[in-house]
Amino acid sequence: MKLEKIVAELDLQVLAGTAQLEREAQGCYIADLLSCVMAGAQPDQLWFTLQTHLNIIAIASMLEVAAIVVTEAAPIAPATVERAAAEGVILLSSTEPTYETVAKLIQAGY
Repeated sequence: MKLEKIVAELDLQVLAGTAQLEREAQGCYIADLLSCVMAGAQPDQLWFTLQTHLNIIAIASMLEVAAIVVTEAAPIAPATVERAAAEGVILLSSTEPTYETVAKLIQAGY
């Protein structure tokens, strides 16, 4: 499913990567522990997390995930948003808890 459709279906805010929303996402990975993400996330997956520090951008870039989705309206520092834009990482935000956000994705047929 294209990221632009996912953004619309889940009512996500695009913080970085607006020009790249034509990208396809293939599955998702849900974790906050960065070592688990490094071991388990795959390229082109959506990564759902509550983490918001700069390291999430480095990991997303290294793993080539489709996008990071920060849930629960977790506050994201401007430096993280700026780094995402500079590295070409799509950074999205949801106001809802992770479970509800992913449940909406499933209901949308993803």
